[in-house]
Amino acid sequence: MAKLVLIRHGQSLWNLHNLFTGWVDVPLSSQGIAEAIAAGQRLAHEKFDIIYTSTLIRAITTAMIVMAENKEGKVPVLVRENREKPEHWYRIHSEQAAANTIPVFPAWQLNERMYGELQGLNKEETAKKFGDAQVKLWRRSYDVAPPGGESLKDTAERTIPWFRENIEPKLKEGKNILVAAHGNSLRAVIMYLENLSREQVLELELKTGEPVVFEWRDGGIVRA
Repeated sequence: MAKLVLIRHGQSLWNLHNLFTGWVDVPLSSQGIAEAIAAGQRLAHEKFDIIYTSTLIRAITTAMIVMAENKEGKVPVLVRENREKPEHWYRIHSEQAAANTIPVFPAWQLNERMYGELQGLNKEETAKKFGDAQVKLWRRSYDVAPPGGESLKDTAERTIPWFRENIEPKLKEGKNILVAAHGNSLRAVIMYLENLSREQVLELELKTGEPVVFEWRDGGIVRA
């Protein structure tokens, strides 16, 4: 029975400072690193065949830390397109070493929703400037985007088709998959998997560094 594990990245330094982050590529905080280690310990005996992450460092780091705790001993290796050097520069020349790796595919479609002109702003100060109601509308509505940014609906329109094309077929093949991404991109995926309404997905909260496990069962993906 194939498994799908979704994990929101650990706390980032901008989470810590209460800033809108979006596509700004900031790293994990010390708490975020600890959260990723704890998640890895919870998942230590899971066997993964493929890992997908967003292209942002906080998600990639979370996946790598999780796998550092894994007891299977396989090594996660980033598989990037548009590299600076030809493909052979990155080639593994040992069959044994190659067999002991897990490919990690970064995908921009899994990136956090882009917060536009709010990126880098303090959330509390932004609420004082624009009002609590307006900021809540930008943050918690389904189809209202912040200035120059994406709504959750916009995020879902890039994330869900990518999920259908890239992850569902692999689960059908029996592959176990780890996905490390972000609160909003993963909310969109879970909305699709559990057929949530717009109202229900707005109530969905994903904690940083906490795995959510699904299984491929009877031709569908269900929460474990």
